[in-house]
Amino acid sequence: MTNDRLDAWNYCWINGEKHTLPQIIHVINPATGETIGRVPRGGAAETERAIEAASQAFPKWSKLPAKARAGYLLDWADRISRDRQALAELLTMEQGKPLAEALDEIEGSADFIRWYAEEGKRAYGEIIPGSREKQRISVLRQPVGVAGLITPWNYPAAMVARKVSPALAAGCSVVLKPARQTPQIAIALFAHLMETGIPRGVANLVTGDAGVIGEALLSDRRVRKISFTGSTEVGKQLMRRAADQVKRLSLELGGNAPVIVFPDADLDEAAEKIVSNKFENGGQMCNGINVIYAHQEVADLLTEKIVSRVRELQIGPGTEPGVQVGPLIDMAAVQKVEELVKAAREKGARVLTGGYRLAAGERQGGSFFAPTVLAHVTREMSIAHEEIFGPVAPVIRFSGEEEVLRWANDTPYGLAAYVFTRDLGRVYRMSEGLEFGMVAVNGTSLSVPQAPFGGIKESGTGREGGRHGLDEYLETKYVTMMLPD
Repeated sequence: MTNDRLDAWNYCWINGEKHTLPQIIHVINPATGETIGRVPRGGAAETERAIEAASQAFPKWSKLPAKARAGYLLDWADRISRDRQALAELLTMEQGKPLAEALDEIEGSADFIRWYAEEGKRAYGEIIPGSREKQRISVLRQPVGVAGLITPWNYPAAMVARKVSPALAAGCSVVLKPARQTPQIAIALFAHLMETGIPRGVANLVTGDAGVIGEALLSDRRVRKISFTGSTEVGKQLMRRAADQVKRLSLELGGNAPVIVFPDADLDEAAEKIVSNKFENGGQMCNGINVIYAHQEVADLLTEKIVSRVRELQIGPGTEPGVQVGPLIDMAAVQKVEELVKAAREKGARVLTGGYRLAAGERQGGSFFAPTVLAHVTREMSIAHEEIFGPVAPVIRFSGEEEVLRWANDTPYGLAAYVFTRDLGRVYRMSEGLEFGMVAVNGTSLSVPQAPFGGIKESGTGREGGRHGLDEYLETKYVTMMLPD
C-alpha cells in the first residue's frame, strides 16, 4: 500500500485545521491483519489545544439561532449521503463489517444528523405561574458548554453522528476522541463537516491514546460534559474521575441482552430476527442478543430453525459480495470468544454449529470466528453472564414466565431485552417486569433517531436519540422576576 493511501486520513481536526504529528498509530484491517492507515498519536497537548478552540468557539456558536445551526447539520448529512459508498468502504476496511451493513450505518448516521438538526429547534423553555402578585417565572434551556465525546470501534460512524449531532444542535462545541482501532471514518466524517463552513473550533477531533486524552478531558474545567460509549469498567473509571468536577455524564456501557421466546410465538419470525440481531456486526453490538431463553415446549424446534439459518451465513472479508459475517475487531476478541466457548463445552454445552476460529484460505491473517450455536447451556456457565461480543448464540431452556423473568434480571447489566409472544397480557408483564432500559417485542431492532437509546443499572446513564438525547446537552435555568411598580 502506498504512503499516500496510508496517510490519507493522517490528521486531527483542531480549530478547523488539519494537524499532523510525527508519532502515529497504525490502523489494521481485521480481515487481513494488514496496515491500512496511519493517524496521529495525539496526547494531552493536542487535547488542550482542541479544548481551547472549542471553548473560544462556544459563546458565538451557542448564541446562533437553532435554525442556523440546523443548516450546518443538514448540509453535513447531505454530504455524507452523497459520499456514502466511499465512506462505507472505508468503514468496512478498518472495522470489518460487511459492506451492506456499513452502508446502512452511513445512511443511519445521516438520518440521526438530520433528525437532530430539526430537534434542536425545539429546545423549548417554560412559563410557570408565579406564587405572588407581579412574579413571573420562566425556565430556560441552555447548552452545557464544551462536550468531550468518546466513541467506540463497533459502530464508529453511527456513534460519531449520535453524539456530535445533538451536541451541536443544542449549541455545544465538541472535542471528539474516536476509538484507536477505527479512527479514519471519524476523520472522514469530520472532513465533510468542515466542508459545510462550520465556524472554526466548534468541532474538534483528536486521535491517540484513550487514557491520556480522556484524562485531559476530565481534568479541564472548561469541559462540562462527557459522553462515552464503551465498556462498563472504563465507564466506572470515568464516573469516578468526573465526580471531581461534577461533570455531566452520558454513559452507554456493556450489556447482557436476553431474548425470551414463548410457545405461542411465531418461531420462523423469531428465528429470523434472532439470527439477524445476534450475528450483526459479527455479534459485536452492545444491545446484541447475548442469551437465547427458549421455552422447553419449543426449544428444540426453535434451535433447529436458528441453526439452519446460521449454517447458511456467508463468512469472509466485508468487502466481498454476499458476505454476511465479517471478522472480529482483533485477535484478542477472538481469543475471548474462544475461551467462553471452551469453558461452556467443558461444563456440558454442545456445539451445534461453529465453535472454532477460522484461519485458512482467504481468512488467513484475519480475526474470524465461525458463527456458533450452543445447546445444553446452563445458568452456571460464564457464557450465560459475560458479554460475549462475538458470533456465539447460547440457548437456555426455561419452563415458566416467573422463572425466566428472574433469570433475565439476574445480571448487573440492563441495556436491552427482547421478547417473542402473541399473548397481550404477557407482553405487558414482561415489558414492565424486565429490568432493562429498552425492550423490543416481536422484533430485535431498537436504534432509531426518534427514540431514547440507553440502559439502566451497570449499562449506563443518559440517553441517545429522541428529545431525551438533546436534553443530555442542555442545562435547565430557572429565572424569577418581580415586575416593577
